[in-house]
Amino acid sequence: MAKSSKPVRQRQRHFIREWRNYRGYDQNKLADMVGMTRENLSKIERQLVAYTQDSLEALAEALSCEPADLVMRNPLDKSSLWSIHDQLAKAPAEKREQAAAIVEALLKTGTDG
Repeated sequence: MAKSSKPVRQRQRHFIREWRNYRGYDQNKLADMVGMTRENLSKIERQLVAYTQDSLEALAEALSCEPADLVMRNPLDKSSLWSIHDQLAKAPAEKREQAAAIVEALLKTGTDG
């Protein structure tokens, strides 16, 4: 009788590596910042081991973001809504008002179905 192997558990997608790269850290620096080994961080980034809530929170603090950002937002995707929001947040108030007016005008040009 053949031995059945356990199915590999699918890990939840995350953007820890992307956030590390976005902040300009190498694995050694980030691992030191959160008190883990580079090897363990590498395994987490490659989804070979799961992150814990504590490690997620420590990584988020070191990367100056929220824990949810690490599992929901790719900071390297410049066309995402979050990236646009981040860019607008840095803009002067006048530019934010202009952008809001443009978005409002674009939404009005659509059809109601």
